[in-house]
Amino acid sequence: MEAENSEVAALVEKITGLHAAISKLASLSPSPEVDALFTELVAACVPSSPVDVTKLGPEAQEMRQDLIRLCSAAEGLLEAHYSNMLTALDNPLDHLGRFPYFDNYINLSKLEHDLLAGHVAAPARVAFIGSGPLPFSSLFLAMYHLPDTRFDNYDRCSVANGRAMKLVGAADEGVRARMAFHTAEVADLTAELGAYDVVFLAALVGMTSEEKANTIAHLGKHMADGAVLVARSAHGARAFLYPVVELDDIGRGGFQVLAVHHPAGDEVFNSFIVARKVKISQEMSA
Repeated sequence: MEAENSEVAALVEKITGLHAAISKLASLSPSPEVDALFTELVAACVPSSPVDVTKLGPEAQEMRQDLIRLCSAAEGLLEAHYSNMLTALDNPLDHLGRFPYFDNYINLSKLEHDLLAGHVAAPARVAFIGSGPLPFSSLFLAMYHLPDTRFDNYDRCSVANGRAMKLVGAADEGVRARMAFHTAEVADLTAELGAYDVVFLAALVGMTSEEKANTIAHLGKHMADGAVLVARSAHGARAFLYPVVELDDIGRGGFQVLAVHHPAGDEVFNSFIVARKVKISQEMSA
């Protein structure tokens, strides 16, 4: 236990130092300095760790929350940069591997599909909430795993959607025709949510525990009975990079947890939860 506590203390000290350095950056746009700091941060957070972020002291909790905010902003700028760069090339889909986390998205889409396939037949319609300017998740699912599924991608930022549409416009007709983009806040989606067999919730939609819980409750209120939610989360030290989805919040949102996956290696960063919307009668009798 003492060794474990020392390991956690050393990790928190390192991440606190990286947070301080990142906080001093004049810009979070991609640059050698920004890339080096975030590469070091990811390297510190990806290995398996006994840290439980819910047990951190108030100061460390505040630091973690601000770090997640900084990571979110930097990730958005990184994706916008590469989306612009890729769409300026001839045949941009031939160059997707230039994105530094390309393999992570390839592996994550396969893992999510494989786990999802054990609980739901090939879905006719899928929503991806928080798709961003580089919609690799839905694009790879459409290209490699779900050839007949229609995808509706939602993002709060119209500029991000514009970039995403330009990138997807380079795909072949069979993929392009199945990918649509909508600018909307998740809280403003109501009746449309009932049309989907599966809803994916991106890791950075809902930056705090309260926001994440409220988002899940909103989805539970409007998704169809029997529909499946795939919510990306974080575990261990990776919770310094992304918010954690609490299983209790999944249950309170009206869902039954079907599976939870925590990656062990560095091939995938996010954990994810697969859960089914429970019928009201089932929920009341449970």
